[in-house]
Amino acid sequence: MEINKIEILENSGPSIEPEDLKPKKPSMRAPEGIRTFTVCRQNDITGISGEGVVMEGVTFATGHTVIHWLTPAPRGSIAFFDAFDDFIKIHVTSHPSNGTIITFEDGEQTLY
Repeated sequence: MEINKIEILENSGPSIEPEDLKPKKPSMRAPEGIRTFTVCRQNDITGISGEGVVMEGVTFATGHTVIHWLTPAPRGSIAFFDAFDDFIKIHVTSHPSNGTIITFEDGEQTLY
């Protein structure tokens, strides 16, 4: 009888296999999945954020984007956006002289 209880518990819960725990790209509601990226500024016209990699970020499957400013050290700050395009409008295309490079974890890069 004890063995049957163990079998039922093992078969009734969610899978804990490593492959099953990896993030999946939902096909119906949010086809993109989670993407991480860095933001590198080749120039800093305002003199505030600095040059080089100044932010790291993540865009969730829903499109919501979170960025982490790496300055001022050691903590920086965090900002939330409803969409990746909102982040781009506020922090990237509004500073065209900065020569901003967005690099995603898969190696895709966009130069602004």
